[in-house]
Amino acid sequence: MYKNQNKFMLEAIRLSKENIDNGGGPFGAVIVKNGKIIATGVNKVTVNNDPTAHAEVNVIREASAVLKTFDLSGCEIYTSCEPCPMCLGAIYWAHLDKIYFGNTKIDAKNIGFNDTFIYDEIMLPIAKRNLPTVQIMSEKAIEAFVKWEKKEDKTAY
Repeated sequence: MYKNQNKFMLEAIRLSKENIDNGGGPFGAVIVKNGKIIATGVNKVTVNNDPTAHAEVNVIREASAVLKTFDLSGCEIYTSCEPCPMCLGAIYWAHLDKIYFGNTKIDAKNIGFNDTFIYDEIMLPIAKRNLPTVQIMSEKAIEAFVKWEKKEDKTAY
């Protein structure tokens, strides 16, 4: 734990406010390693026409490039808002050690960023989800998994 937690969160918040003036959404994030900010990110969904360009995803991409690794163990993320399901998944895949956040998902919902439906959908059986989801060609798709499983020089993640 670092003594500069407030400093790092203030930077994520500063980025979130600055991003509004630059045409983006009110979200900012920083990744810290060994008490130093190594990457920053902001929401660029509307700027880049990319629904995955959330602040957390962008900062993970930046930190991974800076550190030249997909494993961000030893790093912490400070984000101006509680991560959405997509970002939370990305944070887990990146193996970040800890999440600090400012606003809650309820705060986000109150200003029009409502991800409650995604949490609800994830809990439903596939057949009951609102987005039609159909498994096809599993007997062919499994071939890639079999090939991966047999690969001796794979990089696990």
